[in-house]
Amino acid sequence: MNAPSSTYGLSREARNLHWLLANLVEEVPGVRSVVVVSTDGLMLLSSDTRHHAAAASADPSVQDGPKGSSADLATIVSGLGSLTLGAAKLMDAGSVKQTMVAMDEGSLFVMSISDGSLLGVHATPDCDMTVVAYHMALFVGRAGHVLTPELRNELRRSLEHAQ
Repeated sequence: MNAPSSTYGLSREARNLHWLLANLVEEVPGVRSVVVVSTDGLMLLSSDTRHHAAAASADPSVQDGPKGSSADLATIVSGLGSLTLGAAKLMDAGSVKQTMVAMDEGSLFVMSISDGSLLGVHATPDCDMTVVAYHMALFVGRAGHVLTPELRNELRRSLEHAQ
């Protein structure tokens, strides 16, 4: 699979993260959309699958992700991450590794990345949760050591230019 054209001009590490994110969406059944959010709540990466679904469908109103943009998913992931971190502190439970919310019409997974960033996945209600969690752990393991402050800044700038 080739990296998206939006990765032109990015460093090898940034292109690899884009590829890993696209691979997570394309290869894991039930995954609707994926975001990576920095510790300060800013979106670093997004799959934004709504555009792919609308392009593949004759109906341009097709939406796979939450109502609104990928920025909405990033906001939800950041808020949920903050809430669970606060709960863990109140309970003296250590760090939060993963949070999962099962809903009637979908599932939301949030997993911590070693630098404090968060990986958020919005999936279908019938997804295999263990498969999604496994692939998220693979992403976190591969991405965690390369998410340096310089790379986070590069990813933020690339998102700003894409808008």
